[in-house]
Amino acid sequence: MFCRNCGSEVAEQAVVCVTCGCSPRNGKNYCQNCGAETNPAAEVCLKCGVKLTVVAKTGDKSKLAAGLLGIFLGGLGIHRFYLGYVGIGIAQIIVTLITFGIGGIWGFIEGIMILTDVIDKDAKGMPLRE
Repeated sequence: MFCRNCGSEVAEQAVVCVTCGCSPRNGKNYCQNCGAETNPAAEVCLKCGVKLTVVAKTGDKSKLAAGLLGIFLGGLGIHRFYLGYVGIGIAQIIVTLITFGIGGIWGFIEGIMILTDVIDKDAKGMPLRE
């Protein structure tokens, strides 16, 4: 197997390329099968004909955890703090306190929206992992 970032040969189980320090599956410059230089927009290697792998980047935040936090602790904005939206989390606490808990419906609804993929990114714009 070859590093998609620098083209160096790496072990099949490698999680990092020792030449460039990147994950060997995350680049777009070289074919993972033959090591030939490729066009970053190409889907197939023109030298060996293999489909070029593309690893979709996902965040480290769990969709299930965020959704359940929203459903059970949504009034306190815990799910928003978990996803990195500190300002919205503070706003949810204030609304819940001012409305004597009725504002907790906001977080409950957002918890359902997270679980149904209406809200699918964290504050950094990274997709939530399954």
